[in-house]
Amino acid sequence: MATALIHTMIRVLDEDRSLRFYSALGFSERGRQRVGNDTATVIFLALPGDGGRLELTVNDGRTEPYDIGTGYGHIALTVNDMSAEIARLAEAGISPEKEPYQPYPGGPSICFVQDPDGYRIELLTKNPDDEFDS
Repeated sequence: MATALIHTMIRVLDEDRSLRFYSALGFSERGRQRVGNDTATVIFLALPGDGGRLELTVNDGRTEPYDIGTGYGHIALTVNDMSAEIARLAEAGISPEKEPYQPYPGGPSICFVQDPDGYRIELLTKNPDDEFDS
């Protein structure tokens, strides 16, 4: 039986562009290594106080965008103050897909942004009444 979810991996085209985006969300690089018989670089990113939960994989020579597909939904991150976070991200040139909203009465405030490769990131305020951490 599995004991922990340790990371999520996404493939990106431009390492610098992706690192700028995820840095604006609060991630920092925790490590990197060459893999696949030296054909790709994996970069582990973490939020403050946590381990490398997000892995960016950069395949050498890849120039065509990846097909994200219909199975991918989003990565979710909690924020303390949605308005402040939206303003902070705007300074980094990151805009929400649409204004923050509540998915149900009394629920958390949520909005989505997209990374440079089109992966959706959900930002949500923590709802203390939720029975799970999502």
